[in-house]
Amino acid sequence: MDWGVTDLTCRRGARDVLTGVTFRVGAGRAVRLTGPNGSGKTTLLRTLAGLAPPPRGTVDAPPDAFAFAGHADGLKGQLTVGENLRFWAGVFGADPGTVEEALDAFALRPLAGRRAADLSAGQTRRAGLARLLVTGRPVWLLDEPTVSLDAASVEAFGTRVARHLAGGGSALIATHVALGLPGTQALDVAAFAQAVGASVADAAFADAIE
Repeated sequence: MDWGVTDLTCRRGARDVLTGVTFRVGAGRAVRLTGPNGSGKTTLLRTLAGLAPPPRGTVDAPPDAFAFAGHADGLKGQLTVGENLRFWAGVFGADPGTVEEALDAFALRPLAGRRAADLSAGQTRRAGLARLLVTGRPVWLLDEPTVSLDAASVEAFGTRVARHLAGGGSALIATHVALGLPGTQALDVAAFAQAVGASVADAAFADAIE
């Protein structure tokens, strides 16, 4: 789906961090958020995910369009990997078959019966990312999704994002790792720290080399 935001203000606590955020993302496209630490990448993603309602601006997408994968992996420690994915599939009303797909996509089938509390950091991240596949949502908001992943898992994740884009979905990704996604654009979040307006949004976009 095609979606975008217009003149959005993003707030962290009581302070406005970003103002005048304006951009559009086409169906099948990925945008990589850039900017120094603390520039507002996570704040923008959390705002779009509905975790920090914006004081100003509009989001041209229904609230249920977004699936967010942040630093917290969204797993209940006392449930197994399979139980966690079935729980989230139920929350999102997904076809039960998507759980099997998610287990295979992230090499989690051998871990399906293991408690989330007993996973390594990399296994936990893979299980958390697998939740994306059971949401059925077209826009993925990803905050440093490859943290704790080894090279093989990063490659597998990039493949799943590419498949999501090929199906008409889109992704907004804060990452320092190239995921091998052709046509990815970069959006400099720092450009919205003080300036406002569509002209700033146009200048903030740049082609990203993947």
